[in-house]
Amino acid sequence: MTLSADAKARIDRELTKFPSDQRQSAVMAALAIAQRENGWLSTEVMQEVAEYLGMPPIAVFEVASFYTMYDVKPVGRFKLTVCTNLPCQLQGSTVCAEHAKKTLGVDFGETTADGLFTLKEGECFGACGDAPVFLVNNHEMRVKVTPERFDAMIDELRTKAKE
Repeated sequence: MTLSADAKARIDRELTKFPSDQRQSAVMAALAIAQRENGWLSTEVMQEVAEYLGMPPIAVFEVASFYTMYDVKPVGRFKLTVCTNLPCQLQGSTVCAEHAKKTLGVDFGETTADGLFTLKEGECFGACGDAPVFLVNNHEMRVKVTPERFDAMIDELRTKAKE
């Protein structure tokens, strides 16, 4: 079993938002809950989500592999996703992304050797006015990131990892 009783209870709360014959409508929420609990979405986790929602496993995988917020392979403790859409690019996200790659020694989709950081490229986060934008672990938005602010964020996260 890969989903805890707590995760299933949270999925059950999401299911109340949909008609009982439309359980598959909660797939995105269920995947987010499963990923938050497990760190990423293994084949086994996606299989269990599919069984729990009464969906074909391939349908769950299609959702998980389509959206960049889901991880179908292990990621570092801190997943850093930078928006690279045009509004962010115009505000310096390309410069920040290149700085991040150099600082961390990884490319998009890669994890640092110490397992702390995974760098990903993302689509619009809906915060164009605060560009460039990084998301930390899909839940914490860092805005108006410059190379200097990126370095400070990395120092902060390294400190947090030691706690």
